[in-house]
Amino acid sequence: MQLLDNSPETQTSVSLNVIDRLLRVTPEQFEILCELNPDRSLELTKDGELEIMAPTGGESSRTESKLITRLTNWSEQTGLGETFSSSGAFILPNGAQRCPDASWVERSRWSALTPEQRKKFIPLAPDFVIELRSDTDRLSKLQEKMLEYRDNGVRLGWLIDPQKQQVEIYRLGQDVEILAAPETLSGEDVLPGFVLDLRSIF
Repeated sequence: MQLLDNSPETQTSVSLNVIDRLLRVTPEQFEILCELNPDRSLELTKDGELEIMAPTGGESSRTESKLITRLTNWSEQTGLGETFSSSGAFILPNGAQRCPDASWVERSRWSALTPEQRKKFIPLAPDFVIELRSDTDRLSKLQEKMLEYRDNGVRLGWLIDPQKQQVEIYRLGQDVEILAAPETLSGEDVLPGFVLDLRSIF
């Protein structure tokens, strides 16, 4: 396999129609791919490997929408930070570019970014992330991603698995906690006062 070069001809012709010929892309090429394919969910690993996320079904999409709405409502009521959907990418300290299903950044950290930084992929790790397992997701792959979030500074993360009716909680500097069919989840000191009701999800 030959890596993409950086010529304008190559950059402007990059599309997902030839993605099976790509092993690795540069951050610059990844940004171009995202611009050319706004309807696709793409991520970049720390080693420069391109990952294409499969579209989710109706149930997963509906649940993800609920999670983002509830997180957004809490965030707007408290004014403590900003909420982001899965269409927003974060550049983690290790170089990976990830798009959590839902995420949140504390206000002072968001305010410290320049206007130009806010318009592009966000150059920091969120304070909080949610990954929702869909029918097409491999659990082990999501667990790897959650560990990467934690190891790159995400303070609190929830891996919500409707298939197993369980939640894995990832906290900065701590072991993973697994809860079987919890009715609610607490935002703890990261999202003070936020409680997510899971009864409509499980």
